[in-house]
Amino acid sequence: MQKTVNKTAGEIDANNEIKTNEEKSDKRDSKNEKRRISKQLTALISVTAAMLILNFIAWQSTAFCDFYAAHIFPLWGQTYGRLTSLLPFSFGEILIMIAVFGIPLSLIAMMILLILLKGKRKKIAKVFGFVYGWIIAFVLTTETLNCFILYHCSSFAELNGITVTEHTDAQLEALGDRIVDELNGLSEQVPRDADGRFMLTADLDGTAGNAMADLSEEFKNLDGYYVRPKSIMCSFFMSQMDLMGIYFPFSMEANYNDDMFKAKLPNTVCHELAHTKGYIQEDEANFIAFIACDRSDNVEYRYSGYLSALTQVRNKIFEYASDEKKSEFDSRISSKVWADISANWDYWDSVKEAEDTVFDSEKVSEVSDKAMETSLQLNGVEDGKKSYGRMVDLMLNYYYSEDK
Repeated sequence: MQKTVNKTAGEIDANNEIKTNEEKSDKRDSKNEKRRISKQLTALISVTAAMLILNFIAWQSTAFCDFYAAHIFPLWGQTYGRLTSLLPFSFGEILIMIAVFGIPLSLIAMMILLILLKGKRKKIAKVFGFVYGWIIAFVLTTETLNCFILYHCSSFAELNGITVTEHTDAQLEALGDRIVDELNGLSEQVPRDADGRFMLTADLDGTAGNAMADLSEEFKNLDGYYVRPKSIMCSFFMSQMDLMGIYFPFSMEANYNDDMFKAKLPNTVCHELAHTKGYIQEDEANFIAFIACDRSDNVEYRYSGYLSALTQVRNKIFEYASDEKKSEFDSRISSKVWADISANWDYWDSVKEAEDTVFDSEKVSEVSDKAMETSLQLNGVEDGKKSYGRMVDLMLNYYYSEDK
């Protein structure tokens, strides 16, 4: 009997020792888990704080932004941009799709797990919390480094020594005549389809990159590696948003709408490439794209540049011109150019009138317009989308102030 009692006591001691070891192990695991969470939370807070500080500095110091655009921003294109350029599709578009569909689904999954796994609710909340936290940190980081800081740089004119002066209506009209004359001549040289409309045969990669790089001897920050322009799979949805192209800061990509009328594509691609070189203001990207197209060896690029410039200059003239002057200006535009202008108008009208679409075009356009306006104003562009028209001021300053 005594042996049996001693044996039982030994077993109890052994069991207690096992439990003690397990408790110690659980405590160690708990401490390690807390350390991991603490380190991750510290990293998350540090990244977020760093980006907020950079944004604050950017709003306060133009010199800092200019230095950043010239010496640091190009590194992201050389590394991250070069990496995403290897992909045959728009990585940015994929990220947006993941966010649009993945985040709502993950929220549903989180709610289900919280209901079913009552004992692990705290751990589940931490996991999902960190996932969402890092998503926000990624967006804030890429937007700050590849977009927000760039809004506070010196203007294109200041960086490149272009004198800014007031110009007369006569000079504006002379610029308009110059554009029309060039456009009329180029319209006779570009390829056309059976309906007499512009037909794109030029590539939208190497030709655009070379045209942009050729400007680097005259204008700052346009040298170095150029990312690969990519079409968007959901191009019709882009059309519903009234977008011809878009620069994705979180993927360092220049993307374009492949559905739109092709005569505007070469200029659009050059515009988006200008953004990847740090010129984030829309009027400046418009101007750079025009100059790149104008000096290109490819006639389709030159035609695209002048056709896009005509829209901006014509709008400016029509702000004050009499009906007689408007009619006189339009009468100087050749029938072939008008064929392409009409084709472009027809396309955008077809988008507005499209039926059986996933989203209503009018509503999508309104939301997109408000979002763009808000984004520009939050980044210090007080006149929002009206700033696009300042491209004409840049053209006047470039061609007339410097007597070119």
